[in-house]
Amino acid sequence: MTAEKFLGWTPAAIVFDCDGTLMDSERHWVEAREVVLRNHGTAPDEEFAQSTKGLHYTECGRMLAEFAGRPELADEMTEQLLDAFRRLVAEDPVTMPGAPQLVAKAATFAPLAVASNCPRDVVEDGLAKAGLLRYFGHVLVPEGAVRPKPYPDVYLEAARLCGAAPEDALAVEDSHCGFLSASRAGLRVLGVGPRRPVDEPPPVDVWVSTLADPELVKWADSRAA
Repeated sequence: MTAEKFLGWTPAAIVFDCDGTLMDSERHWVEAREVVLRNHGTAPDEEFAQSTKGLHYTECGRMLAEFAGRPELADEMTEQLLDAFRRLVAEDPVTMPGAPQLVAKAATFAPLAVASNCPRDVVEDGLAKAGLLRYFGHVLVPEGAVRPKPYPDVYLEAARLCGAAPEDALAVEDSHCGFLSASRAGLRVLGVGPRRPVDEPPPVDVWVSTLADPELVKWADSRAA
């Protein structure tokens, strides 16, 4: 989908990622990983930081344990990661630029859902503190038979619960793991970030640097009118 076609399209549902898309919490994951590794006598490098972005926390915990040379501590380090992340989010729940305004406008013309790899309590508590949870009819996280991103499950289930066919729904994402999940589910993907990756092009239909992008705001205003 070209940017021009996107601006002329109204999705039947919009599914937002949470960390790094709605909530400015990716930095909390980065700091939490650093805390855990520091407690085990090491520190992450840039490659490790990029490879863990957007992953389910259990996979991230396993990678932390392997990076620290203590694979047998995967479960323990996963719990340490979650504890550190919850503490950091509670201390500083901040939304991404433009997120509150876009969500409020989008809720007037499409059902909204959240699809995240985080634990449910972390997602719902953060959104509630930011005043955003009330706009979302559904919050999807890996539970039961629903597998984490990059599997398509959370996006497929979110579209279904919103009453939309996947191809008629829009995913809003900031990580490669999330791009893959949404694309595999058949949703159209709006990528958000300071710069679009060039070395490994993600399956993204349209890219904006921020949810406060003027063209995106104009599009939402035209649909909400």
